[in-house]
Amino acid sequence: GFSSFFLRVSQVLFPFTQVGKHDKMGMNVVPLKELTPDEPKVMTLELLKNMDPNDVQNEKSRGQLVVEVLFKPFKDEQIPDKMEDKNDVQKAPEGTPSGGGLLVIIVHEAQDVEGKHHTNPYVRLLFKGEERRTKHVKKNRDPRWDEEFQFMLEEPPTKDRLHVEVLSASSRMGLLHPKETLGYVDINLADVVNNKRINEKYHLIDSKNGRIQIELQWRTSP
Repeated sequence: GFSSFFLRVSQVLFPFTQVGKHDKMGMNVVPLKELTPDEPKVMTLELLKNMDPNDVQNEKSRGQLVVEVLFKPFKDEQIPDKMEDKNDVQKAPEGTPSGGGLLVIIVHEAQDVEGKHHTNPYVRLLFKGEERRTKHVKKNRDPRWDEEFQFMLEEPPTKDRLHVEVLSASSRMGLLHPKETLGYVDINLADVVNNKRINEKYHLIDSKNGRIQIELQWRTSP
């Protein structure tokens, strides 16, 4: 259930021992069944090494903790009808196929991408035979794009994959290596259908340390 818990420490009593400033002295727990809601209670807790009742180390005195405890359960009307869901996303626009939805892909950034001959990265997305590209970022191993792409689908892409590839294109004409791959990843889309939104960093295949951050949203009709 929902509740709030207030704790005020009024006194700490330790045996006379040498203690470092960050040493862990001991622990204990406050059983809620010993508390009456909305009534403060002063308790003296024996400090223990751990919460294992069979540990012989707990026989040694480690001091006491004097606390005032107040337990305040929420009333029914104080409990929100719907807890905020971090995966809540916008609804799909009008005209979205019934049973389908809008797949939103946001290419945020990449880190530690590096080409052998040049590093002017851009991202190429391949989904169901359609290709989309971000803009180029010149001479940057940690590029940021924050570009959004959308695909209107007639059914959830539970069995589909999104191919994400980071490439570099030379800014000069006539080079022997005008374009090279800096890494790629294939993302299964079943996760975003189930969770509505995911925002993760993926390690790039065929890249030493490269990673890319991709946000995916699955928006359905109201």
